[in-house]
Amino acid sequence: MNKAIFLDRDGVINDPKDYYYVKNIDEFHLNKHIINSLKEYLSAGYILIIITNQGGIAKGLYSESQLNEIHKYLNNILLENEIKITEIYYCPHHETKSKCLCRKPNSLLLEKAMARFNINKSKSVFIGDSERDILAGEKINLKSILIKKNSMLPTVNEIFTEI
Repeated sequence: MNKAIFLDRDGVINDPKDYYYVKNIDEFHLNKHIINSLKEYLSAGYILIIITNQGGIAKGLYSESQLNEIHKYLNNILLENEIKITEIYYCPHHETKSKCLCRKPNSLLLEKAMARFNINKSKSVFIGDSERDILAGEKINLKSILIKKNSMLPTVNEIFTEI
């Protein structure tokens, strides 16, 4: 079985700055310590999976094509730094437009990733910067860590001392 670190995107991977919705690559800025943190996680044998709500799609603020361009840009930057993201799961819905099971704090995207990549839940964690991230992880008994928006991520030792 694989062990994984699940990460929220906006506020964990990137700093959305003054944008509530990041709509293009000009608005996408990696957090300064993210490269080192992701390299450490990979070196420790964890796969990396991003779980992100992207309700701006449902609101018509940007398209799935624009979102895919941002994710391609992110993946290219990370690959230049020898970091491979196993998968990016996103929910394109918004609670003001429709109800769904994939939008955090629901856990469907986490569950899909766990099944698809044969993930050992007891050796995995979800790192997010909002209560909805933590609630999504807790719904499936996945260790979840709340960090301050755009702050440095915890080290593997800080996360997994008791696992």
